[in-house]
Amino acid sequence: MTERLIAIGDIHGCRNALKTLLEAVDPGPQDIVVTLGDYVDRGPDSAGVIDELIALGKRTRLVSLMGNHEEMMLEVVRHGEPHHNWLRYGGVETLESYNFDGGLDFLSPEHDRFFDSLGDYFVTDDYFFTHAAYDPGLPLEEQSTEMLRWYSLTEGVPPQHISGKTAVVGHTANRHGEILDVGHLLCIDTYCYGGGWLTAVDLKTRKYWQASDDGVLRS
Repeated sequence: MTERLIAIGDIHGCRNALKTLLEAVDPGPQDIVVTLGDYVDRGPDSAGVIDELIALGKRTRLVSLMGNHEEMMLEVVRHGEPHHNWLRYGGVETLESYNFDGGLDFLSPEHDRFFDSLGDYFVTDDYFFTHAAYDPGLPLEEQSTEMLRWYSLTEGVPPQHISGKTAVVGHTANRHGEILDVGHLLCIDTYCYGGGWLTAVDLKTRKYWQASDDGVLRS
């Protein structure tokens, strides 16, 4: 079977949606699965999502990127930054999923290693992947983390990157649950935590799968 190149959008604690999606996609050892970040916050089971991704990494070629929500969490947990913004944007739900008891050492060693493994971008022959966006005129290795993790497409869709490759991003949620495809950029954040869908796409065939957090697969 020819290997597939599959991207999965923002999960945000939606473990049920992720499990349903993975059952439908059924990634194998030769497939590459790129998860675009924002695994935690807002949805009901961030800790469970990380468990699912760690298990997924044992049966397929998993590439996981850092989202702005992982950045916010790790700034609090590892670097002692003020917690107010993180809690305001979904950190409370994440702490509940980890059975938070007041200490900031709630991440298991296995989860710590997962967060340590997260990259800023991933490049293949025809595509590159970031959490949020990119500066079209800069090589990926020179991009700011602000652009890669925080830039919203509501401020404007960037032109095609100088590499000529197609960008695959998340971060900017389409509250109607639809994929944004402008040719040189594909945004697959489809608002799972807010009642929308979690999206996966096989980039080679442009086959899509979508699942809701109540376990429904969109037909």
